[in-house]
Amino acid sequence: MGVIRAVCISEKRGTSKKNIHECEVVEGFGLKNDAHGGNWHRQISLLSFEKIEDFKARGGDVVDGDFGENLIVTEIDLKNLPIGTRLKINDVILEVTQIGKECHSHCEIFKKVGDCIMPREGIFTKIICGGYIKEGDKIEVID
Repeated sequence: MGVIRAVCISEKRGTSKKNIHECEVVEGFGLKNDAHGGNWHRQISLLSFEKIEDFKARGGDVVDGDFGENLIVTEIDLKNLPIGTRLKINDVILEVTQIGKECHSHCEIFKKVGDCIMPREGIFTKIICGGYIKEGDKIEVID
């Protein structure tokens, strides 16, 4: 079981997200008011807190949301979860749809520091059941 460390959204695609600390999760869409929400397979992105800390230890100057991640979580090996795995946060159910992503045009963080861990370490999910989430909530793998 892990813990939500940050809840981030952005107003438009291709920009860093900002930590808003809590948010409504809309079934079939993603985080309310997030530019990446919609009817597709990458409604919410997750990134490991530990991987971000490793990046910082190598000299990366980043804050929550800089990699374009919606949720920063601890203590779950995200990148090794199989497609189809379900995660539960309160009443919210997420289903893993993609591990990593191809980076076509380098994001702001890549341009700023020369590397981005999201394509290697991030995962993407769709919303099976909506609800409300906030920092400090538990996140668990349910199947």
